Amino acid sequence: MLDSPETQFKAIKRHYPTSFWLVVILLMTVGAYAVGARTERSNLLDQGYATSTSAVIKLRGLGSQPPSGLVKQVDFKQFWDLWELIDQKFYKQPLDAQKLLYGAMTGLAAATGDPYTSFFEPKVAEEFTQSLAGKFDGIGAEIGLKNGQVKVIAPLPDTPAARAGLLAGDSIFMIDATSTEGMPVDQAVSLIRGQKGTTVTLTVGRVKISKDQNNKETKQAVELKVPIVRDTIAVPSVTHKFLADDIVLISVSNFNNDTYQEFSKALDQVLAKEVKGVILDLRNNPGGFLDRATAMAGEWLGDKLVVVERRQGVKVDEFHGTGQSRLRDIPTVVLVNQGSASAAEIVAGALQDYKVATIVGAKTFGKGSIQDYTELTAGSGVKITVAEWLTPNERFINDVGIDPDVVVEITEEDYAAARDPQLDKAVEILTGQTAAPKSN
Repeated sequence: MLDSPETQFKAIKRHYPTSFWLVVILLMTVGAYAVGARTERSNLLDQGYATSTSAVIKLRGLGSQPPSGLVKQVDFKQFWDLWELIDQKFYKQPLDAQKLLYGAMTGLAAATGDPYTSFFEPKVAEEFTQSLAGKFDGIGAEIGLKNGQVKVIAPLPDTPAARAGLLAGDSIFMIDATSTEGMPVDQAVSLIRGQKGTTVTLTVGRVKISKDQNNKETKQAVELKVPIVRDTIAVPSVTHKFLADDIVLISVSNFNNDTYQEFSKALDQVLAKEVKGVILDLRNNPGGFLDRATAMAGEWLGDKLVVVERRQGVKVDEFHGTGQSRLRDIPTVVLVNQGSASAAEIVAGALQDYKVATIVGAKTFGKGSIQDYTELTAGSGVKITVAEWLTPNERFINDVGIDPDVVVEITEEDYAAARDPQLDKAVEILTGQTAAPKSN
């Protein structure tokens, strides 16, 4: 496995402040929970917290009474006093009241201390919803934070990021001429995205893994400049192809709106032929919607338990498979790596717990919480962590990840030579397997 980021990049970049991963595309259950986050502007006006002067909203503090429903012991007067002081004394005028408001909302979400709870300004909220729909202009890579450092979670297949050689785990030090030190992930995403045909240059740090003639691994930290021409990203959720020996490779790039529908269509075509084994490729899959994951897992597990939801240490819900058990008796290998996160880990973890698949590759990302996304007024939005999840055997994988049954790393030499030892190992396992794994 790779060394920690502190060890990997000590030679090329000074450490950033410690924090957690903050993923852009993440596991969530949209609409599953009511989040009382919608506040109409008229309500603010009724309470005296906002007055309109032409196109600019000016907020005025009118005492210590908090808005209805908030904690009574919090002294909100100090917030309005601070706003008033900045509004009156800041040396550059006029101030953008809307920008101040969004900054305060961003800070409110960040103050939870949870890396997956965040406020989105309208532009970023629009980009977020576009990415869930599977089409947007950019480079085609999931971006997150670890130890305060912007990192590549996963380059999506057949995108500018993948073709330029960006790899899962790369640390992004610069976006064009802008340092990413201390940069929020939504700002990094906004800088990286842009109009089709334009170029963004990323300065990245990477740990190169190589092997000598005695098959001994060595690691070296390097820094690279990677120019990438932006394009319209429209990544198919599911693709499949037949390999030798009647084995089919099904690649799932995310768990977006159409993922299970596309997966089901692929199975219709696959099962029309004689299939002796299935390889489910979840590498560089950053996750997505929970219900798509439970539906996919159900193609092996039927209505068995797929994931357990826990809040404040108490199990509050269970989610079962909703698929049709069409792959129940077919030997299966699941490919994962450090870019497999969230919903991808739910599927891999469930199949591993029931021993219906062999997990091959590298330790997964380690995303074990559930977010609810709520659209706010004026086009903004908020993601809020509402629960954590566990595998059927109640394994908690947040910040830990899932260990493969068979560990196979891919080296720089493998990438350069277009070799895929993880896929090769999956084929080897299936061609040597005479019976499907037995369920618990």
